[in-house]
Amino acid sequence: MGIAAKKPGSEPSRAVRWAIGVGIAVTAAIALVLMFLLTLATNNRALYERNYGWLFAANVVVALILLGVLVWIVLRLALRLRRKKFGSRLLVKLAAIFALVGVMPGVLIYVVSYQFVSRSIESWFDVEVEGALSAGVSLARATLEMQASDSASRTRTAAAQLSQVPDAAAGLVLERIRDQLGASDAALWSSSGVLLASVGQSRFRIDAERPSAQQLRMLRQQRASAQIEGLDDLDEHAKPEAMQKVHVTAMALVPTTSIGMGLLAEPRYMQVTIPLPAVLVGNAVAVQEANREYQERSLARGGLRRMYIGTLTLSLFLAVFGAVVLAVLLGNQLARPLLVLAEGVREVAQGNLSPKAALQGKDELGGLTRSFALMTQQLSDARSAVDTSMQALDTARERLQTILDNLTSGVIVMDAAGRVQSFNPGAERILRVALEPVLGHLLADLPDLSEFAAAVQRQFDAFLAQCDQGGPDHWQQTFELHASPSGAQQHATSLVARGAEMPDEARLLVFEDITEIVSAQRAQAWGEVARRLAHEIKNPLTPIQLSAERLEMKLLAKLAAPDQAMLTKSVKTIVDQVEAMKRLVNEFRDYARLPAAELKPLDLNALVQEVLNLYEPGHSHVPVQADLDPCCPPILGDAQQLRQVLHNLVQNAQDATEQAMQASAAAISAPVSLTTRFSAASHRVSLTVSDQGPGFPPHILQRAFEPYVTTKDRGTGLGLAVVKKIADEHGARITLNNREQDGHPVGAQVSLSFAATHVTT
Repeated sequence: MGIAAKKPGSEPSRAVRWAIGVGIAVTAAIALVLMFLLTLATNNRALYERNYGWLFAANVVVALILLGVLVWIVLRLALRLRRKKFGSRLLVKLAAIFALVGVMPGVLIYVVSYQFVSRSIESWFDVEVEGALSAGVSLARATLEMQASDSASRTRTAAAQLSQVPDAAAGLVLERIRDQLGASDAALWSSSGVLLASVGQSRFRIDAERPSAQQLRMLRQQRASAQIEGLDDLDEHAKPEAMQKVHVTAMALVPTTSIGMGLLAEPRYMQVTIPLPAVLVGNAVAVQEANREYQERSLARGGLRRMYIGTLTLSLFLAVFGAVVLAVLLGNQLARPLLVLAEGVREVAQGNLSPKAALQGKDELGGLTRSFALMTQQLSDARSAVDTSMQALDTARERLQTILDNLTSGVIVMDAAGRVQSFNPGAERILRVALEPVLGHLLADLPDLSEFAAAVQRQFDAFLAQCDQGGPDHWQQTFELHASPSGAQQHATSLVARGAEMPDEARLLVFEDITEIVSAQRAQAWGEVARRLAHEIKNPLTPIQLSAERLEMKLLAKLAAPDQAMLTKSVKTIVDQVEAMKRLVNEFRDYARLPAAELKPLDLNALVQEVLNLYEPGHSHVPVQADLDPCCPPILGDAQQLRQVLHNLVQNAQDATEQAMQASAAAISAPVSLTTRFSAASHRVSLTVSDQGPGFPPHILQRAFEPYVTTKDRGTGLGLAVVKKIADEHGARITLNNREQDGHPVGAQVSLSFAATHVTT
């Protein structure tokens, strides 16, 4: 059996692993710092000086970290000893022994190394080496000065060739002199600093550097001079191209004679630039840099000694740290089996049966730990089997609860007395009451559900009586909730409920809201009735009208005046009633055989404006006001059917407003409002028609869109039914409600919401 991970009881294991990790990290950091310091001290003195401050701080931080770790280990051992933990004394003894074994040799090595470093650094800086470097620097300086002096002498000799040459012809002579001297440039200057002639590379320069007045005065006294330029800008890392730029600039006074020069007596000066050999320049620079670096190291020998001594000190800390960590590790290995057993026994006594650590050693203590771990594992497996079964049961219960919470059907569980034990959200939604207050109480305690609860109880009583006689395993019944005593269906809810018996005499009640299904069935039935009436009634209407008109035509001339008037009035009555029957039959036909909508992009605002032209103030008693949103995008619609929707809604609104005006004896009629709005969030266009009428009675609101439901004396009740059918064809949402003010209805409002089309530009 392997070593199993433990919880808080594995503190010794975690402490050892933590100590090992810290030891490795600190050791690596110290090694990197020491290598970095040694490399800088021996190979790059300038870089060491630039980073001396933070390097010193890094050494101090590392030393403090090591000291802190050591203090932490000591405090941890002391705390274990004070708490009298098993094996603490053994760990303290081993730590002290190993720490002593590590510290004593470390101190001895430290003392010897300190003396060795102090004396060795002094021996690095020998007097003979310093003298040799000084002599080399002097030799390089003397060689360069000889080169400059020789160049000045040769320039003075060559300047004599220009003594009898006029300024205009000086260029050819300067070219010959440049070749003789091996110079890169040669120039002839007047005493006023004017360049008279030049050859070489300087002739292409516009801003040639002219000699200063002081240099010219010295030339008149010394006749010739030379100086080395470009040497001070070089160091040991200079490239060969830079060394080739080191040169000697020599100047000499051109002797003048009166022969051939006329009255010209202004002195002239010749200036030449002679490159120095690159090898000579490189050797001089190397000797100079070596001497300078030697002097810097000699002056910084004290700092170098401190750095090495600091490195040795950090090494001593590292040795002590390693000794203490090694003591903890070895002591833990020796005492670990006993600690594992003691910790395991305590955990089992507390009821913790998690896997216990088992050592792989071949001794008796290792075997004992493995046997103890095996026993604990068997106990844990037994408990895990029980926990798995309980977890599976909880999972099944949660899954069932999730299913119940997301069912559209309502579910209520009751006991034998009818007290509610549990329910799902669908039950509250369908019943439209909060069931939380009746948990543990009778469902009949809710006033709105008292009749429903009594009916359900009767169904369960009858069902249980049948079960005793081998009846069905469930009952099913349809209920009508929230119905008024007069039979009106305002806010009525149709339910189909099913009941069954559960274990422990519990009762399960499942019900669904079939209000929409009942309404759809009723509309379908009315459509079939309308189709049959239109077919059966329309056929005899025309013969009846024609027969009445023919009787009038045949008998009118044969009757006396009073009889003629009575005949004419009777025929007119028959014809008017036939026309009314035809209109009714046509409405039946339109509702039963409404053609499928041909959906095309349609501007709803333009359609509304077109329909409103028929309802101008001169054409109707009730005015119509339009509030159209110009941001409305096109919708998908059938213009003919939507025109019929607008006519039906506007005429209903005008009739309701006129009815309210007559009831209140108002002289001025309130207008009907027709509004369009676009919602960018839902990307839908709404059409709203509002009137100023009495509104819908409460028992009409629930069934207003069903056929033959109307509040008009002469209405057929098909207007809103046709509107609802057309809205369904267009996929539109339709809502109907009363507009209220201070709790009283002040009109009705019908709203349709259409999906806007996605118009691409």
